[in-house]
Amino acid sequence: MTSPTVRHLLRLTDWSADDVDEVFRLAATFEAGAGPRVDGCAVLFFPPSSLRTRVSFERGAALMGLQPVTFPPETLDKPEALADVAAYLAAWADVLVVRHHDPAVLAGLAAPDVLPVVNAMTADDHPCEVLSDLYALSRTADVRRLRFLFVGGDGNVARAWQGAAQLLGLDLVQCCPADLRTRDLPPGVRWTDDLADAVTRADVVLTDAPGEHAAVLAPSQVTADLLARAPEGVRLAPCPPFVRGREVSSDALASAAFVGHAFKASLLPVQQAVLAHCLTS
Repeated sequence: MTSPTVRHLLRLTDWSADDVDEVFRLAATFEAGAGPRVDGCAVLFFPPSSLRTRVSFERGAALMGLQPVTFPPETLDKPEALADVAAYLAAWADVLVVRHHDPAVLAGLAAPDVLPVVNAMTADDHPCEVLSDLYALSRTADVRRLRFLFVGGDGNVARAWQGAAQLLGLDLVQCCPADLRTRDLPPGVRWTDDLADAVTRADVVLTDAPGEHAAVLAPSQVTADLLARAPEGVRLAPCPPFVRGREVSSDALASAAFVGHAFKASLLPVQQAVLAHCLTS
């Protein structure tokens, strides 16, 4: 259980729907240039390959008054106990933002409850990415009334969306071959392998990189022809980095359904809101 005095974001299901609503409220204030200032230091662990999440956390922290200090995630791969790492950093830092493949590393840093720990992506989850997408969608729609279709197999982005669906009661369907599906779907989240049918009831189509399953998932590529079967106003929100001709076709990205690159601008105010919520709760 999380300490009542230290708020972490390891997975969305650790939070309540009220937490998400508060993050969205804070994100709107940051977007308007009126977000709270939080002086201190944010220690971040990011690999050199990280682009959007790293830039938005580093820039967001600096803009709100936090000094970002960034290390590679391998810094945490030492024999030293993670509880000791967190305890030492607590003398100088106010929050830890961690991208590391192993979720146990984040859990180990959070266990002593001396600093808030924010999950900036693990092999199992990607909560801030999904929060950003939901916030962007919430600017023009009630996300709890939208029907979400995730096209892809089990993975960190799939599980992050499933956690959001469980927390907020979203209508979410995962579409992929049976042997790639998430085995323990939360209550209310459904699975199908019939993409042509599922898209006819989708308001938002989501994708993720197929990883080692690109060949198996090739028939599930989201194309403009497929989107034409969806309800009017459907939104295509592929998780970057995406590749044209792999999980999404070039004509799908050129269609009116594609939410566009500016959609991800919400990462900045949402990362700031997450930091503020964890630091001021």
